Amino acid sequence: MTQDVALRPPALLVEGVSHAFGLTRALDGVSLQVMAGQFVALLGINGAGKSTLINVATRLYDSGAGRVAIAGHDLRRAPSAALARLGVVFQSRALDADLTVAQNLHYHAALHGIGRAEARGRIAEVLALVDLQDKARARVATLSGGQVRRAEIARALIHRPEVMILDEPTTGLDVRSRAEVLALTQRLTRTGAVGVLWATHLLAEVTEADAIIVLHQGRVLWSGPPQDLAREGDLTAAFLSLTGAQAAA
Repeated sequence: MTQDVALRPPALLVEGVSHAFGLTRALDGVSLQVMAGQFVALLGINGAGKSTLINVATRLYDSGAGRVAIAGHDLRRAPSAALARLGVVFQSRALDADLTVAQNLHYHAALHGIGRAEARGRIAEVLALVDLQDKARARVATLSGGQVRRAEIARALIHRPEVMILDEPTTGLDVRSRAEVLALTQRLTRTGAVGVLWATHLLAEVTEADAIIVLHQGRVLWSGPPQDLAREGDLTAAFLSLTGAQAAA
C-alpha cells in the first residue's frame, strides 16, 4: 500500500451499526473498515446478517444506530457524496437482459451524470478490466453466468468508486466462473485505487483475503488476517469453533 493510499480515510467505515426487523435484531453493534487497496472478506453463514449490513451500507435501509462513512463522507449526512464513491454488485442480477452490455453501462453512467462521450471511454476502460472487450454489443441474455457477473462488476466500476461491495457474487456460478470472478476482484485491489468488501459464506473464497470479518447472528465475532484466524492451519475448524456452524465449501 502506497503512502498516499495509507493517508486516505477508510474507503468504507462502519461503526456500531445495529438494525432490527420488529423485535428481531439483525445487526448488533457491527463495526468494520475497508481501506483503499484492501480485499476484505465478510464471512458468515446464510442468515448471519451480511445482506442486511450491505443494505445499510448502501442506504437501502436506515440503521437504527451507528454510523457508515464512505471515503470520509457520512452516509446519513452527505448521502450523495458517499454513494458517488460506492460501487455495488448485489446478489440478485441487476442488468437488463434485453439490452447489450454497452447499453447497460451507458444507462448506469448516465445515472451518475457521466456524459455520453466520456462514458464511451469509460466503458472501454472497464470492459478491458473485466476482459469483456468483445462483448460490448452482446445482449446480456446471451452471456454466461460468469460473464454476467463480470459485466456487473464493470457496471459497478463505471463511475470510478473508491470502494466496492459485492454480496455473494459467485452465487449460481460453476467452479471455474467462481474462481475467475474472485481472481478478477482481487486483482482490482492491487492498484490501491479501490477497496473491496466481499460477502460470502464460502470458506474457499476467503483464504487470500487481506482480512476476514466473521459475522454471526448479527455480531462480529472475529476480525483479522486469515492466517491469524487459522493459527493451527485449519480455517474451517477455526470458523466452526467460532460459530458452531456447518462447514461451508
